[in-house]
Amino acid sequence: LSCSITNWIQGFKKLEGRTASRLSRRHMHHMLRPDTLHRYEPPSFAKNFFDEGAMPTHRLRLANLPTPVHRVIGGAQDGILARLKELNIKLYIKRDDATGGAELGGNKVRKLEMLMCDAIAKRCDSVVTIGGEQSNHCRATAAASRMMNLSPHLILRTRRADAIERNNEGMGYTGNVLFDRMVGSTIYTCTPGEYGRLGSNTLVGSVCDHLESNGFNPNAIPVGGSNALGTWGYISAVEELMHQLETIQSDDSDFNFGHVVFATGSGGTAAGIALGLSLAHGADAHPAAEGKEAPTCHGIGVCDSPDYFYTTIASIADAMGLKKMIHSSTEDFIRSIIKVHHGKGRGYAVSSDEELRFISQFAVDTGICLDPVYSGKALYHF
Repeated sequence: LSCSITNWIQGFKKLEGRTASRLSRRHMHHMLRPDTLHRYEPPSFAKNFFDEGAMPTHRLRLANLPTPVHRVIGGAQDGILARLKELNIKLYIKRDDATGGAELGGNKVRKLEMLMCDAIAKRCDSVVTIGGEQSNHCRATAAASRMMNLSPHLILRTRRADAIERNNEGMGYTGNVLFDRMVGSTIYTCTPGEYGRLGSNTLVGSVCDHLESNGFNPNAIPVGGSNALGTWGYISAVEELMHQLETIQSDDSDFNFGHVVFATGSGGTAAGIALGLSLAHGADAHPAAEGKEAPTCHGIGVCDSPDYFYTTIASIADAMGLKKMIHSSTEDFIRSIIKVHHGKGRGYAVSSDEELRFISQFAVDTGICLDPVYSGKALYHF
C-alpha cells in the first residue's frame, strides 16, 4: 500500500498545467480539514417545496460518498432469495454501511454532516446526544465531535443504569461502547423508565444546562440525529441515488424501480427518503424519474407503532418548512408517500432465533452482513 501511494504521489507531482489543476480541484474536498464548511445546494427537485429560510446553507464533508448500489445475486436454489428469483424480482442494496470507517459508518453520518456543521457555525465546544446503550448514532456523533475538536457527551439508555452508576466499569468495553470510550466520551446513563417518562429532549437539555452552568457552550443533537436539519442529509442521499439510477437504467432497459425498504427507529432517515423520492418524481422531477411513478417506500419500524412514525415524520416535515400540499394535513401527505410496517418483533435491539437465522442465511446467500437491530430485522419482517 505504501509503495502504491508513493507512486501515486510521484505521478501527481509530474502533472502540469490545467490537468493538474483540474485533478487537484476534483480531490480538494478530501484534502481539507473535516471542520471546513461547504456551501450546500438543495436538490433542484426539492428546493421549491420548502421555505427558503428553513433550508441549510452549509454542510461538512465527513462521509465517503457516493455509496455504491449493489445488485444482489447468488444464493442457493433453496435459499431465502429463491422466491424473488421465481417472481423475477431484482433486489438492489444501497450500501450506506460504507459511508465511513468503523467510527462513522452507517446512515447517521449523512445527518451529522448537517448537524455538526451547525455546531461549528455556533462556535460550540461540546456536543450532547442520546441513544441506546449500543447506539450507532452516539458512536458516530462521538467520533465526529472529536474530528471537530469538540467534546462528546453521550446519554445511553440501559436497564443497567443503576448498577453502572455504582460502578462505571459496569458499562463494559464491547461494541459501540468501546468506540465511545476510545474517543473519550463523557457517558451518562438513564433507565428506559426515565427515558419514557421525561423524554429524550428533556434529558439532553438537562445535560446541556449542566454544561452551560460550568462555562461550556454545548450543541444538542436529538436521538438518531432526527430533526429538520439532519433530515436534509437524506434528501441529498435521494439525489445521489437518482444519479445512480440513471446509470442502472442505461445498463438495464428492463429495470423497474418499484419499492424501497428501510428500517426506521427515530424517523429522520425515513423522512428524508420518503420526502426525497416523492419530490424527485414530482413537478420538478429528476431526469431519472421523468414520466415515472414514485416507488413505494416501506419503513419498517424497529420500535414504536406505525402511527407514531407517521406523526413523527410529519412533525419533521413541518419543521423543515414543507409547503402546503394538496392533502388536508402534512400527516395525510406523509401517509400517502410511505407505508410504515410493524417490525420490532420481541422489542428494540432484541432478536428472535428466527430473525438471527434469517440474517445468517442472508449472509451465506449474498456475502452481505445485515445488522440485527435495524437492517436485518427490517428486511426479515418485510
